[in-house]
Amino acid sequence: MPKGPAKILYIDDDPALGRLVQKALGRQGRDVEHITCPDDGLERILAGVFDVVVLDHQFSNGTGLEILEALGKHPEAPPVVYVTASTEAAIAVAALKAGAADYVLKAVGEDFTALLHTAVEQAIETSRLRKAREQAEQEIHDAKERAELALAEVNHRVANSLALVAALVRLQTSAVADPAAKEALLETQGRISAIAGIHKRLYTTDDVRFVDMDAYLANLAHDIQSTMSLDGSNAEIRLVADPVRLPTDKAVSVAVIVNELVTNAVKYAYVQSAGGEIRILAHQPAPGTIDIIVEDDGVGWSGEGPVKGTGVGSRVIAATANGLGATLSYDVVDKGTRARLTISI
Repeated sequence: MPKGPAKILYIDDDPALGRLVQKALGRQGRDVEHITCPDDGLERILAGVFDVVVLDHQFSNGTGLEILEALGKHPEAPPVVYVTASTEAAIAVAALKAGAADYVLKAVGEDFTALLHTAVEQAIETSRLRKAREQAEQEIHDAKERAELALAEVNHRVANSLALVAALVRLQTSAVADPAAKEALLETQGRISAIAGIHKRLYTTDDVRFVDMDAYLANLAHDIQSTMSLDGSNAEIRLVADPVRLPTDKAVSVAVIVNELVTNAVKYAYVQSAGGEIRILAHQPAPGTIDIIVEDDGVGWSGEGPVKGTGVGSRVIAATANGLGATLSYDVVDKGTRARLTISI
C-alpha cells in the first residue's frame, strides 16, 4: 500500500453524495477530495497527486467517459473507479474499454460506500503491483544492458589478446628454420586465430548468446586463405553457407574443427597438383540439426588409415567433436574428401 493515507479524488456533481463518500472513505484512513466539475477534476488529476480517482458517469454537460478518454493519453494517470447509477451493461463495458480499473453501481447507502471502498482498495493495490512490476522490469533491462556491455568488453579484450598471441606466434615462425617446428607454429597460429574470430563476432553482435556461423565462416575462410597464401599454397577456399546460428559455446568448438579440417585440406589435398578448390558448406537439413561440410577434389581420404603429418590435428578434431556432442563422418565420394560435421542444436 502507499506510504501515508492514499489520496483519492472523487468527481461527482452531487454535493451530498460527495460528503457521504468523503466521510465513509475517510473513516477507512483515506484522504478524499471532492470536486463537482469534471474539467477541474481533469486538471487536478493531471497534477499527479492522487492514488486513485472515483469518477461519476453522468454530468450536466457530458459524461465521465470523456474524462476517461482524455486520461488515456497520459500513461502515468492514476487508476479510475467508474461510478454509474445506470444498470445498463453497455455503460460499464464502455468505461472498462476506455481504461477504467473497475466500476460500481451508484446508490445511496452503506452498500454503495462499502462496494466503493473495496473497488478503491483493489485499484490502489493493482496500481501498486503494476508499478512494482514495471520497476522490476526496468531494473532487469538495465542490468541486462550493463551485463551485455561488460561481456562485449570482455570479448573485445579476449579477441585482441588472442590476436596479439597469434601475431607473436607468427613472428616466432619466421625465426624458426626447422620445417616441422615452423609447420607446428603455423597450425598453432591458425587455432588461436580461429578462436579469436569467435570473440570478435561476439563483441560486434547484439546477441552474445549466438554466433552467425555463415558470417563467421566467411571470415575464417578468408583468414586461412590469407595465411596459407603467404606460405605458397595454391588452394582456393570457397564458402557456400545458409544463414545458420549456433549457441556461443558450440560455435567455439565448431570453429576449431573447421579450422583443422580446412588446414588439413590445404596442406594435403593437392600435394600432387598445382592446387584446387576447398569448399566449406553449411546448411540445416532438418530442424535442430546443422551440417558443416569441408570437401575437396584432391587425393582423397576416407577418415580411416594412417594420417599424414603429426596427427595432432586429427586428435584435436576427434576430441573437440566428442566434447561438442557432434558426429564427424566422411562421405563416400568419387573424388577427393568430404568431411561432414553434424551438430545437434
